Amino acid sequence: MKILACLTIVLVGSILLLHAEDQRPRAREFGLKVGVLSPGRLNAITDVLGVKVGHVTLIQGDSVRTGVTAIIPHGGNVFQEKVPAAIHVANGFGKLAGYTQVEELGTLETPIVLTSTLSVSAAVDALIEHTLGQQGNESVQSVNAVVGETNDGWLNDIRGRHVKREHVLEAVRQASAGPVAEGVVGAGTGTMCFGFKGGIGTSSRTLPESRGGYTVGVLVQTNFGGILAIGGVPLGTRLGDFFMKEDLEKKPDGSCMVIVATDAPLDARNLKRLARRALLGIARTGGFYANGSGDYAIAFSTAAGVRVPHTSSAKTQAVTLLRDDHVSPLFLAAAEAAEEAILNSLFKAVRVSGRAGHVAEPLPLDRLRKLLAGRLEQP
Repeated sequence: MKILACLTIVLVGSILLLHAEDQRPRAREFGLKVGVLSPGRLNAITDVLGVKVGHVTLIQGDSVRTGVTAIIPHGGNVFQEKVPAAIHVANGFGKLAGYTQVEELGTLETPIVLTSTLSVSAAVDALIEHTLGQQGNESVQSVNAVVGETNDGWLNDIRGRHVKREHVLEAVRQASAGPVAEGVVGAGTGTMCFGFKGGIGTSSRTLPESRGGYTVGVLVQTNFGGILAIGGVPLGTRLGDFFMKEDLEKKPDGSCMVIVATDAPLDARNLKRLARRALLGIARTGGFYANGSGDYAIAFSTAAGVRVPHTSSAKTQAVTLLRDDHVSPLFLAAAEAAEEAILNSLFKAVRVSGRAGHVAEPLPLDRLRKLLAGRLEQP
């Protein structure tokens, strides 16, 4: 089994055969080319220098299918060296902690954690402990922990609140750069997408040097519905699993978290604009921000020149920012990377059985290949 550095699995009781994910291709390996821009070396959010990702996956007995995914903006003390950030809300049916301070101040001062809906409080507590325990933070008395979620209650015993503080701390502790595990892992262990097994997905785009050479990376936690579309083709109806089938039997509610990282020197204003474009990935793949779907994008910049020190003797700070006239390529990169990340979450996911005998089947790639005949590139 291929080992990914950013993956930690906590297994108690029955074992999910996660090695099956290694046998399933990512969307690009399958032959799909999303957009016109080139992906980074790893085609992952970790293509943005300094960004790290860590997962803890919880699988226990026949009903615990949940976990934690942590995204670290840079390798230093994020509280002492904050990064510009913004959040855009497409549909606010969610429990995103830390939103108002990011909206007010335009900075991010902790790692971002994704988890299950009823585990947000445990994750907040863990991020506070992580921040207070870092060297240099001995006098800190206020921490704005940023935690997003989706509801994995169809497969997971969500009321058991099995994600604990130690799981979150472990995800943060062992987060690393490099390949990012996708599919049934971390915060995506118990999620659904378009009626199939969803999960964690990631992708990136790198601009040509003539456009700045910047990188945009996206990571998603998919748990939403609609009518799956790939390359503009509404395949959900052909696959027989879509919203409005059999008189609303297929519910579209569920949520999607979209995390966007870039090394472009952007302030909070343009990061909010970037986050807004990343949410187009949901629409491009057939989602429509249903009533009960909490759909959020969190965007941050890792550019050293725009970071905000927690304390400084200077009364002013001079920064160099990318002009508005040059941000459109980044907008395109965010939309393309988000679309491909969502597809990767579906392509890499495997069959999962869970709470109350519920079963989530993966996207049927053999049928998909036939439906896309003539549209696929040679891998």
